[in-house]
Amino acid sequence: FLFSITDFYSLVIIYSDYTGYPFPTAPPVDPFAKIRVDDCGKTKGCFRYGKPGCNAETCDYFLSYRRIGADVEFELSADTDGWVAVGFSSDKKMGGDDVMACVHDDNGRVRIQHFYNVGQWAKEIQRNPARDEEGVFESNRVTCRFKRPVYVPREETIVDLHLSWYYLFAWGPAIQGSITRHDIDSPPVSERVVSIYKYEDIFMPSAAYQTFSSPFCLLLIVALTFYLLMGTP
Repeated sequence: FLFSITDFYSLVIIYSDYTGYPFPTAPPVDPFAKIRVDDCGKTKGCFRYGKPGCNAETCDYFLSYRRIGADVEFELSADTDGWVAVGFSSDKKMGGDDVMACVHDDNGRVRIQHFYNVGQWAKEIQRNPARDEEGVFESNRVTCRFKRPVYVPREETIVDLHLSWYYLFAWGPAIQGSITRHDIDSPPVSERVVSIYKYEDIFMPSAAYQTFSSPFCLLLIVALTFYLLMGTP
């Protein structure tokens, strides 16, 4: 059986005329599914930092977590063009922490990277526990979603998420895909240790909205108002 190159091209032309295209096209890539906040406190835990009533698209910083089989799925979003991260710490201070960061690089991609805080410096760790990674940069926000195992072999740079940890929240600019110092001097921290087995919806007001919300400030305002109304002797 002889089959010449001319016969091959003839078949391709015939196939093209019949189907409209010579070869199957790749399926389209699914767009990034928006983060649902109505599930917060129900089927996933959430932390919101910023203006009261903010959501995953308007908070200065947003994080959610939920268990899916042997994994924990995290969703992060922040008002930045650089990076957004969550750290797992045994205390409320930076240093000796397991950190997952979503970094917007110069090519427009959002990559999930693994870091370990050495003092005030974040060192990238090549062993990355993230899987099913996806991210997007839109409207000057970095948003991402990934999973990582609940249980991992004992290692200094990767914590077991079945244990409770303080969560450190941070975001900031990036230079050529490398993270730089976070945006604010004192990034928010969870008030208490977080358990992946307990879903809460926790709001933390940013500095612009907590000035007049603390009990001390309210007491000061009441005292000052009383002083002005009564006048001085």
